[in-house]
Amino acid sequence: MMTEVTNRTFDEIVVGETASVTRKLTATEVEALSLVAGDVEAFHLDLTGEAMTDEISAPAAAAIALVSGLLNRRLPGPGTAIVGTRFRYTGRVRIGDEVTATVTAKSKQAEGRRIDFECRVTVPDGNVLVDGIATVAAPSRRLAYGDIATPEVVLRRNDGLAHMLKRCESLEPIACAVVHPCDRESLLGALEAAKRKLIVPVLVGPEAKIRAVARDAGVSLDAYRIVATEHSNAAADAAVAMARSGEVEALMKGSLHTDELMGAVVPSATGLRTARRISHVFVMDVPAYPRMLLITDAAVNIAPDLDCKADICRNAIDLAHVLGIPEPKVAILSAMETINPKIESTLHAAALCKMADRGQITGGLLDGPLAFDNAISLEAAKAKHIVSPVAGQADILLVPDLESGNMIAKQLTYLAGADGAGIVLGTRVPIVLTSRADNVRTRLASAAVMVLVAHDRRTKMLPKI
Repeated sequence: MMTEVTNRTFDEIVVGETASVTRKLTATEVEALSLVAGDVEAFHLDLTGEAMTDEISAPAAAAIALVSGLLNRRLPGPGTAIVGTRFRYTGRVRIGDEVTATVTAKSKQAEGRRIDFECRVTVPDGNVLVDGIATVAAPSRRLAYGDIATPEVVLRRNDGLAHMLKRCESLEPIACAVVHPCDRESLLGALEAAKRKLIVPVLVGPEAKIRAVARDAGVSLDAYRIVATEHSNAAADAAVAMARSGEVEALMKGSLHTDELMGAVVPSATGLRTARRISHVFVMDVPAYPRMLLITDAAVNIAPDLDCKADICRNAIDLAHVLGIPEPKVAILSAMETINPKIESTLHAAALCKMADRGQITGGLLDGPLAFDNAISLEAAKAKHIVSPVAGQADILLVPDLESGNMIAKQLTYLAGADGAGIVLGTRVPIVLTSRADNVRTRLASAAVMVLVAHDRRTKMLPKI
């Protein structure tokens, strides 16, 4: 849902002014706050029963968060800093209760623009859950934040994407050709990656279009190099040539179609191919899964044969090493966990495992065929009596074909709240294929994977994957 948030300045707020908000207390909010606070007392996490608040339990913390959000978003709103609180915790609350928070301006002090707000959180039976005083430093000027998206709250067990971004903080940014950044999303995504010191972008494409997008977005391109081309195909050719010459260490797709960019990448004589088959890996941060999950190939190879799958597996294993997984567990997926001559993916799985036994695929533990549930759930694997070092704890899912991989990745994204970075491997330089649907977090995460791969090649002199 899109909303506009406008604040109230210190001078505008009058004593007695009030604001309130009501929302239903969810199990996700209670669990998330309990993990942050270290409050894992079973009594406080009994999500089906009542929770007492004679001490700061997770439900009480959720109530305080509601007050904080009210002060920071509504009254005074954006630009507010909470500088002190004095709260009492009483009453009872259940998961699913509609909790109402109210803040009322009680006094003002000009020095430091301090305002004391009386804060109260009540539950449906009228009992007071939290009450007390919050002191804030109110904003001095009016701020209006338009076009703000209210995101769904997702509890993350792992947040591996944040860890990757953290790793990049100590690395110097890499030169990256941003190919045809002729829409707002692709241009601003590249500039945000530059702002975070992940990349030094070289903008390749029609200069007039790129500058028009920047002008409409209100950003300056003075600090960035532009390589002017006539159209998207010429931009792809120019960017690939820059990568071949060593002028840039990575490519990032802009607003051109994927097949336009890959059409310039694939040719043996002029493109970026290596001895390895080109493949794509999604690096997924799935909220309910305790580790990063790599899915391959869901974007490049439509119906890979056995030789192709072997290279897809090698590329993914090499990437897992770059991401800090020393011996990744590779689950080779099919619709079942037994070999069936009528289902080719089960035969491919068996052959790939034997190739690993013979040293043709190294660096990871392979097992398959495995159905999806057996690959990611220990309970499912145990129920089917599967004894395997991979089953239930896979780091890499090697899918039968592009269709199945694409569906898995998108289901995890849209039904499970997963974030997914993406990278093309098997090329002379890493390539990021962004999508118009990618949010800022996803774009930055893809850039972070690209940076880690580029630096790994630079510092370890590993074969180009």
